[in-house]
Amino acid sequence: MPHFILEYSRNLEPELGVAALFRALRAAALETGIFPPGGIRFRAYPCETYLVADGNPENGFVHLTLKLGHGRSLDVKRSAGEKLFAALTEHLGPIYEKQPLAISFEMRELDPELSFKKNNLHGKT
Repeated sequence: MPHFILEYSRNLEPELGVAALFRALRAAALETGIFPPGGIRFRAYPCETYLVADGNPENGFVHLTLKLGHGRSLDVKRSAGEKLFAALTEHLGPIYEKQPLAISFEMRELDPELSFKKNNLHGKT
């Protein structure tokens, strides 16, 4: 853990730059010091069909969900969330300045009793 799941309206391509956004978010995640590099995962889902606000086709959205393991204090999670949201909004700034855009981010802490994992990635960067 953590797993980052990005959903966005297809009208933001190619300006969104998903790979660059993931690099910025990964750097921010590592700067927090609370996420092991071997647990970080990113995936993106462009939405083909969407309706944002009044339905204007120029309207776009980006929603980032972070699923993280249990055990960090609220203050630690809030601080990490603020750093990640800042990286997200900074990357999206040029799009935000030129078209209507809704940006959202949420963290979901997984139940330790109901989260099953197996990998051999830890220790790799």
